[in-house]
Amino acid sequence: MKILVTGANGQVGRCLTDRLQRSELAWEAHGRATLDIADEGSVTSHLERFAPDVVINAAAYTAVDKAEQEPEIAARGNIEGPAVLAQACGAAGIALLHLSTDYVFDGTATEPYQVEDPVSPSGVYGMTKLEGENRVFSACPRSVVLRTAWVFSEHCNNFLKTMLRLAADRDELRVVSDQVGCPTYAGHIADALLQIAVQAKAQPEQVAYGLYHFGGDSGLSWCDFARYIIDAGQELGMLERAPLITGIATSEFPTLAKRPAYSMLDSSALEQHFAIPPSDWRQGVRQTLLALRTERAQAGSLVS
Repeated sequence: MKILVTGANGQVGRCLTDRLQRSELAWEAHGRATLDIADEGSVTSHLERFAPDVVINAAAYTAVDKAEQEPEIAARGNIEGPAVLAQACGAAGIALLHLSTDYVFDGTATEPYQVEDPVSPSGVYGMTKLEGENRVFSACPRSVVLRTAWVFSEHCNNFLKTMLRLAADRDELRVVSDQVGCPTYAGHIADALLQIAVQAKAQPEQVAYGLYHFGGDSGLSWCDFARYIIDAGQELGMLERAPLITGIATSEFPTLAKRPAYSMLDSSALEQHFAIPPSDWRQGVRQTLLALRTERAQAGSLVS
């Protein structure tokens, strides 16, 4: 089996690489420097040369606020890129796994979003990701689109790492408490994608291609998520002290792009069709902290 990964420098891409390095699968992982998914020539040449069974597209434009100021660049990453990739995969009969987001919804729900619920993105990021989904499905019949939310990991910049950094030198953290979502560990997303990929290779005619949600197994506010991160960080020796965490309203933390007030995703369809349970985000937090602790210890030993 051969897997090609795009977006290898992002959170999910790096988690995929971590796992593929420990596997016996044949694989390649590319960042934009070696594979621009919006470049038809680059995509075609890589697919012809490597001939993958499955392509996992973890590439995306994810700067939610910046997208409001540069919609053309966001569209290239989230619409044109997936469209080019899907057309090439569709023409070659290659299965394509693609990541999307909770931002396709407006966040006004009160129960976890089902895949069939009406979409209504509020900003450029969500709109481009939604159109990217549509382009993937229209060009590649053998595709799975996985929407996820509140992604964190030991890699790249994310909410967990920001909370750890700020907690190290502040006495108080003011964190939004009126947005609710389902934290999702990027390592669990990578595990899910690889499990789907294996099934797509082993049973290509039996795979339930289509749209799925994959999120954390329970929901909470950003403020409560921050509290859990800080408590776990103290317990695992990542923090010497805990700052006071104060909840604030979204209105007190204005951003260019509107955030969904409710981002819970119902992952039951994925579990039903692929036997993949929702992300145990608490376990993911602890796994992330342990990885960061190891990284810190290694860095310390190199300095000493």
